[in-house]
Amino acid sequence: MPASATIASAMTAPAQTSPPTTPDATSIRLSVAPMMDWTDTDCRVFHRLLAPHARLYSEMVHANAVIHGDRAKLLAMDPSEHPVALQLGGSEPALLAQAARIGAGYGFDEINLNCGCPSDRVQAGRFGACLMREPALVAEGVAAMIAAVGTLERPVPVTVKCRLGVDDDHDWDRFRGFVDTVADAGCRMFVVHARNAWLKGLSPKENREVPPLRYDWAWRLKRERPDLQVIINGGIASLEEAVAHLDHADGAMLGRAAYHDPYLLHRLDVALFGGALRPRQALLRELRPHVEAQLARGVPLRHITRHVLGLYHAQPGGRAFRQVLSEGAHRPGADWSLIERALAATRPSAGLAA
Repeated sequence: MPASATIASAMTAPAQTSPPTTPDATSIRLSVAPMMDWTDTDCRVFHRLLAPHARLYSEMVHANAVIHGDRAKLLAMDPSEHPVALQLGGSEPALLAQAARIGAGYGFDEINLNCGCPSDRVQAGRFGACLMREPALVAEGVAAMIAAVGTLERPVPVTVKCRLGVDDDHDWDRFRGFVDTVADAGCRMFVVHARNAWLKGLSPKENREVPPLRYDWAWRLKRERPDLQVIINGGIASLEEAVAHLDHADGAMLGRAAYHDPYLLHRLDVALFGGALRPRQALLRELRPHVEAQLARGVPLRHITRHVLGLYHAQPGGRAFRQVLSEGAHRPGADWSLIERALAATRPSAGLAA
């Protein structure tokens, strides 16, 4: 049977089971944003050790890559990562449906559609933030994905991550109309990066910083559409900010703050879900089995240690910790002993030779 016929069949056949419409409410209170080149499986395993209750997201993967690419690499996931979501890029409903079905089959707990990335490459492929101007197409894609995963033995929710608008779209009704159109297709959870995306004139980095944040729009969406799950994303840089958003929405999603200061994730997990704060070195040492397993598979140490460089952010010894890892992780034969050296360098009496 041709692939197109298989996709169509998956989209139109009656679902054997009904996919859950939303993720578990507890798991979305704290989450880590999908970040290109950063939130790979090694990063997520580390973040899971820091935040046992947080929801984790993959890097964005284009639907075509999932269908035709190296799935073992693109969809790599350690069992410890759950709950973890796969973020897809794309705009063709049939391809999104096939990719969603593959991702759910690989064990991801949620399939999330990217409607917020503003990069030129993404725009050229007609996906990401430019889809904010095509709510009917997004709704069609969401419906196709829901139908595709609904026939699986373990169906999963389909969600959307979006902006408030693009360029000079500052019309509340247009934003709410986008959400309502997509919600009518079956999406019940929206991760709202609470600023516009500028499709021309700003780099992706500038798009994360220059357009003003308008959290009040996301809060208003939750007030006016209380049946939807609304997650706030964008510019959240402290424990206090993240906790404050929970008065207005279902969850807070951290991005670069969690990556550059990963201990913040641990502090948030403890604040929101209970438990006692653990020392940084104890948390990092729990990563050792994963590191050694990856080394045995031929993964260079630098691919893992790049994700832990911020663990001692703004702490005594933090610079020495980063220096030991940065200078040594690329060397042939680098192994766990280098990480122990980096930890030793954080002690007040230690030097880099420790």
